[in-house]
Amino acid sequence: MACGAELNRTRFAPSPTGPLHLGHAFAALTAARLADPGQFLLRIEDIDQSRCRPEYETLIAEDLHWLGLDWLTPVMRQSERREAYQAALDHLAALDLIYPCKCRRADIRAALSAPQEGAEPQIGPDGPVYPGTCRHLQMRDAAPGDALRLNSARALDYLGLTEITFLDENIAPDVPHSLSPQDFITGVGDVVLSRRGMGTSYHLSVVVDDAAQKITLVTRGKDLLDSTYIHVIVQKLLQLETPRYHHHRLIRDDSGKRLAKRDDARALSLYRADGMSAEALRHSLGF
Repeated sequence: MACGAELNRTRFAPSPTGPLHLGHAFAALTAARLADPGQFLLRIEDIDQSRCRPEYETLIAEDLHWLGLDWLTPVMRQSERREAYQAALDHLAALDLIYPCKCRRADIRAALSAPQEGAEPQIGPDGPVYPGTCRHLQMRDAAPGDALRLNSARALDYLGLTEITFLDENIAPDVPHSLSPQDFITGVGDVVLSRRGMGTSYHLSVVVDDAAQKITLVTRGKDLLDSTYIHVIVQKLLQLETPRYHHHRLIRDDSGKRLAKRDDARALSLYRADGMSAEALRHSLGF
């Protein structure tokens, strides 16, 4: 690290819902490569307890050690941080920037397909943009099990932003990525900050956890690039620093499809079992 340069503190944050595959290996190796010595962290995103399994968390550690990676301890686990997420939600509720949502997915699909909409649903980082069915509700109307959504128009008005911007060190590093508040409202919408039965969502927990771990450089796939606009807004609302970003390429199968947890044939544990060396696998991924 050059004298005076900001420390590169990175993290790899898998969910223990299946075995790690080649895409995870690329993500972990990228984060570790960009970290300064002793500044690579592991975070277990296990907030969805219905899908997470302890055996997969054990396998994650085995696979990462096999790849030659080590990380600072103790390891952060989302399942142990519900109080931190609730505190963030309480802060946003005090600002009157979130509201309860009682809609199920079928309700949202039905609302978006209504004839009066007159156009194809807008697709944002989380899928179809929420039509605002429950936006009139206030937090006093919340019931156990409701999702909580960010009132994006009110949040952007509160922040007084004319543009939502961030820099990415891998994609056009000298040109800020920028989105107008109106484009965010229509193209991203009122995102969920607390999912039904979880007490948080990816968009909330990733912001709160990155700040708690003092992450200065967030490395992740290009598929999450547009989600960064959400995270910048949440960071500003919670008065947290915005880290630097590095969105890397995705590892795809022979048909060009991004690898997912269901791609067990590319699980790192199978490569290990077949006798492939970690060095050979790293080399195949460009490391």
